[in-house]
Amino acid sequence: MCEKQKIFDLISHLIRQRDFSLRTFGPGERTQGVLDHIRKELIEIEESPVDVYEWVDVIILAFDGALRAGHNPNAICDAILAKQIKNESRIWPDWRTAEPGKAIEHIKQEEKS
Repeated sequence: MCEKQKIFDLISHLIRQRDFSLRTFGPGERTQGVLDHIRKELIEIEESPVDVYEWVDVIILAFDGALRAGHNPNAICDAILAKQIKNESRIWPDWRTAEPGKAIEHIKQEEKS
């Protein structure tokens, strides 16, 4: 479906997802339940790492967790953009020297006073 669409409206999607989630799973933060489900989905990704739907399950659950934590769709979209900008401004080690199978983390620098 997205292949035919020119633009995906994430805010409208998050409103739709929030409504579905509240109707289907009830109100409240449900943080532990969402985290439990994410852990199960991560195992499924390990078993089938090329299955895009397993990756999307984690994305949907992360959005659900953020919505249930009280963040509105606009705030989530703003946070995604801000975090990407922050990551792009960080200093990263050369990926060619990273140990395969381990996270590549930015180089932490002391903050100036």
